[in-house]
Amino acid sequence: MKKILIVEDEISISMVLKAYLEREGFTVIQVYDGLKAIPVFEESDPDLVLLDVMLPGKEGWDILKEIREDDTCPVIMLTALNDVDYRLSGFKSGADDYISKPFVAEEVVARVHAVLRRSHMVAEDAGHVQHVHEFGSLTIDDQSYTVQLNQEEINLTPRDLSLLIFFAKHPNQIFTREQLLDQVWGMDYDGSDRAVDLAIKRIRKAIDAWPATEGEIKTLRGLGYQLSVYEN
Repeated sequence: MKKILIVEDEISISMVLKAYLEREGFTVIQVYDGLKAIPVFEESDPDLVLLDVMLPGKEGWDILKEIREDDTCPVIMLTALNDVDYRLSGFKSGADDYISKPFVAEEVVARVHAVLRRSHMVAEDAGHVQHVHEFGSLTIDDQSYTVQLNQEEINLTPRDLSLLIFFAKHPNQIFTREQLLDQVWGMDYDGSDRAVDLAIKRIRKAIDAWPATEGEIKTLRGLGYQLSVYEN
């Protein structure tokens, strides 16, 4: 059974999450104090952490930073703040997902399943796929999460970057919107598939200087999208 570490100082919230997660077959470990989070994390070696931001002793961002120093364990942040810039800051700090309070326990469980699924796919990829993908003047590093065009870094939102990295790992393959939503947004995503179109539009704009002789993100009407790359 996979282990989930819940770091949450509100005991009632922690107990509800524990009950729902155990119902799904997870083993649950609970911590209510930020100062105890890292020692328990190191001792229990969980498969995923549900981490509150506002904690007594040490806040969640500091705990996340310590985890990310030498561990890739998936971390889902829990917080009462729902500012977009705040959430983007969380993703850049290494959070795998972000859930705003108040939330429904079933949603948290669904997010846990989705993040564990994605982390499993990443772990499988790491064993046999290179981390740096070079397509002419465009370089995509799926380990450092950076994109460079003509040796200059391109800034993308975390989601757009994840989408471009997914394409880079599967060049010249065609994906439907539904497949991209599943692989990048997660199976629990319940928004419009227009999110894919908008993300690709932003990516195209960001890499507009990428020569068409080297590659492009193609729209294949009735089929989906494809990162087409060409050998010089």
